[in-house]
Amino acid sequence: MIRCLIIEDEPLAADILRDYIGQVSFLKLQGVCTDAVGALELLHTEPVDLLFLDIHLPGLKGLDFLRTLKNPPAVILTTAYHEYAVESYELNVADYLLKPIEFKRFVEAINKIKPGTGNPPETITIHSEKKTVIIPTQEIVYIESQKEYIKIQTTQSSHITKYALSKMEEELNPARFIRIHRSFIISLGKIKAFNGHEVELTGKTIPIGGNYREQVSSRLKSLFM
Repeated sequence: MIRCLIIEDEPLAADILRDYIGQVSFLKLQGVCTDAVGALELLHTEPVDLLFLDIHLPGLKGLDFLRTLKNPPAVILTTAYHEYAVESYELNVADYLLKPIEFKRFVEAINKIKPGTGNPPETITIHSEKKTVIIPTQEIVYIESQKEYIKIQTTQSSHITKYALSKMEEELNPARFIRIHRSFIISLGKIKAFNGHEVELTGKTIPIGGNYREQVSSRLKSLFM
């Protein structure tokens, strides 16, 4: 069972989530709180595996509340505003649901949660320079194909390993990464600016490939515009 807590100050939105949780056999609702203070009190008394966290809460906002938790459970953000998507990726949330939330999207989000695991950082493991390197995915800026090798550029360093870019694409969380060119995968959380032809990241501008342009444009607009 995945034990859930709804933190939502809008009664209708809370009722919808309550109904959705009731339709899924492996979800158990532990409570509904209308603000962060009430949620914090419940987290100290009840076991919780998953938070459905509204961003716009009275008093302490949802993202600020999340930053106060040292070992948070898994988190699915719920909001009517898409402009917080980049900030949420940096906090390693499991998913970001835009209101009104459809049941299909709800199910897609909860399928990313493993019962009782909390919200550990995502990592990838590669072999580079005769070492096994563990890289937190939240540190990745972009990944570049270099023939039979790939270059993984992080906020701190870069690593080169023998690996197919298409295989790496399959292993990365599609909620956090997108392929924008036959030679590049980028982190959505590291985007600084974009237009129809290129994406500006931290320290690098990458072109959007012609075959990827329509899909990438639609995805970026849905997240940031």
